[in-house]
Formats: sequence, structure tokens, C-alpha cells
Amino acid sequence: MKILLIFMLAIFSLPTFSQNNDIILGKWQNPSGEGRIQITKKGEKYYGKLYWLKEPNDETGQPKKDVKNPDETKRTRLVQGLQILEGFTSSGKGTYENGTIYDPKSGKTYSCKMTVKGNDKLDIRGFVGISLLGRTETWTRVK
Repeated sequence: MKILLIFMLAIFSLPTFSQNNDIILGKWQNPSGEGRIQITKKGEKYYGKLYWLKEPNDETGQPKKDVKNPDETKRTRLVQGLQILEGFTSSGKGTYENGTIYDPKSGKTYSCKMTVKGNDKLDIRGFVGISLLGRTETWTRVK
């Protein structure tokens, strides 16, 4: 009887553990409030798409394009809808590593590490080379 009870508890707690790994999933806003990113999971990797912009149009009234991209063939892509987070893997305890973040304002791509702080804060650390040479900003969950 005890074995059955332990087995049942283990089975019912599995979904809870898997949900904790995916606490990063959802919609987040950057600190300036200029953009919102939706983080999704494909297979075992995590990605983020810029789904909303406070100012989606440029000075001519046209939708903003990825004009700073170093790849000329990508400069006609719309910024809104752009995938800016790519290829993250969970290393446990709310930490996601081995991914990149793209900054459409500069056209640069950085190595990146993300760390969930509670349920509503996400530290994004973009860096070149090693994590010490970077910058961290805190995103807030969109409710």
C-alpha cells in the first residue's frame, strides 16, 4: 500500500516539475516599455519573438524594418514579429543559457543568459565572449 501511495505521488508531481522548468514561457516587457517579447519552446530550446512595439512605425509612418542588420538581405524584415532570442537551453533552477539575443536598434547579436527571478522578473544578460563583459536588464512579465 505504501509503495502504491509513493508511486501515485511521484506520478502526480511530474507535471509540477515540468511546469517549473518552463516558468520562462510567456510574454515579457523590456525595462523601457518599448517592446514586448513572447518566449516559446520548440523541442528542448527556447525562443523569443518581438510581438509588440510601443512605436511600430518609423518617422515616415511605415512599419519599422531591420535596417541595421549586417546582412543586407534581412534589412527589409519588419522589426515587429522579429525573433530576437534564439536557441536557449534550460540548465535548471530558472536559468537558460547557450542562446543569443539580437538587438534590432544596433543590428548586433550577443551571447545571452536568462535567469528567472520569482514569477514576474527575468534577468537578461547579453555579452560578448564571457559573461563578465556584458550588460543585464530586467524584463517584467506581461499580465
